[in-house]
Amino acid sequence: MSPSAPQSVDEYLRERRSLPVTIAETLLSFDTQNPPGRTEESIDWLDEQFDALGLTTEQFAVDPAKPNLLVTLPGASERILCFNGHLDTVPFDAGEWTYDPLGERIGDRLYGRGATDMKGAVASMLAMAKAYVETETTPPVTLQFAFVSDEEVGGDAGLPALLKTDHFQADACVIGESTCQEGRHSVTVADRGSIWLTLSAHGKAAHGSRPMLGVNAIDLLYDAVTQLREQFGRRALTIDPAILPIIDESTAYYEPVMGEATARELFEYPTINLGTFEGGESINGVPQSAEARIDIRLTASVDTPAVLSDIRTCIDECDGVTLADVTWSLGSAERLDSPLVEAVSTVAEAITGERVYRRSATGGGDAKKLRHAGIPTVEFALGTDTVHAVDEYTTVAALVNNAIAYARIPQVYATLTD
Repeated sequence: MSPSAPQSVDEYLRERRSLPVTIAETLLSFDTQNPPGRTEESIDWLDEQFDALGLTTEQFAVDPAKPNLLVTLPGASERILCFNGHLDTVPFDAGEWTYDPLGERIGDRLYGRGATDMKGAVASMLAMAKAYVETETTPPVTLQFAFVSDEEVGGDAGLPALLKTDHFQADACVIGESTCQEGRHSVTVADRGSIWLTLSAHGKAAHGSRPMLGVNAIDLLYDAVTQLREQFGRRALTIDPAILPIIDESTAYYEPVMGEATARELFEYPTINLGTFEGGESINGVPQSAEARIDIRLTASVDTPAVLSDIRTCIDECDGVTLADVTWSLGSAERLDSPLVEAVSTVAEAITGERVYRRSATGGGDAKKLRHAGIPTVEFALGTDTVHAVDEYTTVAALVNNAIAYARIPQVYATLTD
């Protein structure tokens, strides 16, 4: 098995290093901050580019301002390998940027909101498609490109809307999220489950000079948060043994940032973050009500509903505190020996010449939605660790190498699935 694309495709991309850069510059010029997340102009432009290649394109939208685009490049096999990317970005304050947040190239760097998350990877996907079409090379499997909206806010107008159609029938998917950090490369093969809690406390108002006549809702709520942390924060998770190798590689990946012990605890125990805490109206009043929102994350394979049941019992035992709202999700993971993981990892190591960690994400996004829909999915893109940061940027080398990697993955994947 050789991690290579057909020579004509590889040569096309190496000889046209400016191609993905030019595409990325155009994509960055579209302001797709979410909110409001208007992506129709960028999606229409992509539609035109793929249509000019003679490929079948279809748009699907439940919100006209946030359409999704499906493109099909027929292959030698009916097996479908999808490449996915989102066009919306997080907001930016142009006054904080040194460079133009709608795209500015300085030497080997291309700055702009979405440069590495993830318009750069989308540009590399279009460059890869052009390479196959213009060299008249038939990929060994059918390639599908799914470009979506609304990812940054987890909205229903994006991938969830696409999954409801009969046209999106991928056998496997590669998402172009940047998977690099401080010079280390990885393929994201898992994500964590989540429990988001809203806790409300109800006390009795009184004047601050006579607090003993009231019941302080903030105190009640803080005691409940403390109880939650004590009961669950140090309770080791019950994890499927099949996930342990992923935890090992994840620990090695994150170790330089947080240390080995902390990195391992990140996956072997729940994380509990008190995101917001609100209550009281004045310094001289005993607050009658208070509200907290808490973010709990659980490693893939953990029985999220069982943990949530225990949390409900814990909260029921806290006087004056109720569970006002809850949303939750299951973590997901791919087997390390799966054809998709092996194909992407093999190509990534060949491109970078370095170790590529097969690790879990600390959160979860569209990959989780795809896995739960039964579609094996990984995330991979070379880039920078400036995601969501001021002066976000990618590099010319990352854009070119992503295009070459995406062109090679179908070959290796096809070999492993024959």
